[in-house]
Amino acid sequence: MKKGIVALLVVLALVVLVSPALIGRLAEKSVDENLNWAAAESGELTVTSTGFDRGWFSSEGQHRIEIREGQLHALLPKSSGALPVLVIDTHLDHGLVPFSSMSREQGSLAPGLGSAISSVSFEMPDGDTIELPGKIFSKIGLGGELQSNYTLEAGSHEENDTTASWGDSNIAVTTNPSTGEIDYAGDVGTLKVVDDRSVVSIDGMSFSGTHVPTKYGFAIGDIKLELDAMSMESVGGAGGGLRGLSIEAMSSVDDGAVSGHTLLSLESQMIPGFGEVSLAADVTLEGADAEAVGALQQAIDAAGTSGDPNMLFAAIEEDLKRLLAGGMELRFDQLDVTLPMGTVVTKLDFKVAEEDPDTFDWSSLLLGTEASANVTVPEALVDMAMQMNPQAGAIVGMGFLQKSGDVYEMEAEYKKGLLTINGAPMPIPLGSM
Repeated sequence: MKKGIVALLVVLALVVLVSPALIGRLAEKSVDENLNWAAAESGELTVTSTGFDRGWFSSEGQHRIEIREGQLHALLPKSSGALPVLVIDTHLDHGLVPFSSMSREQGSLAPGLGSAISSVSFEMPDGDTIELPGKIFSKIGLGGELQSNYTLEAGSHEENDTTASWGDSNIAVTTNPSTGEIDYAGDVGTLKVVDDRSVVSIDGMSFSGTHVPTKYGFAIGDIKLELDAMSMESVGGAGGGLRGLSIEAMSSVDDGAVSGHTLLSLESQMIPGFGEVSLAADVTLEGADAEAVGALQQAIDAAGTSGDPNMLFAAIEEDLKRLLAGGMELRFDQLDVTLPMGTVVTKLDFKVAEEDPDTFDWSSLLLGTEASANVTVPEALVDMAMQMNPQAGAIVGMGFLQKSGDVYEMEAEYKKGLLTINGAPMPIPLGSM
């Protein structure tokens, strides 16, 4: 019995004393895998490791993340034709039980490959370095999954007549290169940037979601985002902003068919010179062919950002036809836009019948599509449109909009090439398609 206890103590001692050096290599490999996998997923990032200064119980390392040529690179402002490099400096405590982590902030004895703390900075094209506030605390699981938690305490910074202030923020991300799954959630405090020309502020943003890759080349999952307010004001008083933005979306693949549901709500957006606008939408997609969705996405990515709609359509036309030939239904159960003159209420439903992709063309699409629309427009909005452009009155004169109390209404149905608006049939000449 005593020999068994002694043997167990020896094993535990080996785990505590010997495992850190062995586990350290696995932990470093896992960090590299997670960062390089994330870069590969984005398609526009390059991750370079400058290597780890490996110790027995801990290591120090650095990774540099650069944005390659592509859509993201084209969108970002550049100085002297170059973009800053994101630099991540990491202290990694390793071992099945990372005892060395207990000497630092948020240390943990939770079993795994390691526990890390990272700082982030920008290396500017001129060589200057800008340290970003906050720290990233990470845990590497036994299976290689990486749990990262970015924490930022409230603070402020002033430089060159510009003051930036921020509230407490926390963002958690879990990645697993072996499965490709990502889980994330965050709460971002108030952010305000003030200079001699403008004031920009973002108040109370929270988000969460999952990202699950599929064999079709795109990801599915859920996402939720809520933003209390965002505004921008110039010194002269002009400006705009929005309040109460909420987005909930989900997507799934079942037996080769893609389904999705999105709820969007915008309490108010101030448009200078016009007034407040609000939006509420409830959109559902059902039965889209997953392989066709993946092919279309690849075609769009390959087409790039030429800026020419005709070139883009030519590049994706065949894949778009394949998607439509598979059949689907797209519903807008709610699409309400509230303007200063009132609320435009819209409901739409589009059903595309499944067809043989080899014989599919745009004429067959029209014959195989069923659609309906119900629209209510405030009288004040119609009157304003006719005052701005008298030709808008033709919409009423032709019966597309019919007066009902203090609103105008339209009920439209389409089936097998016949369009009916407010009970009046309007055949569509398919021969010209």
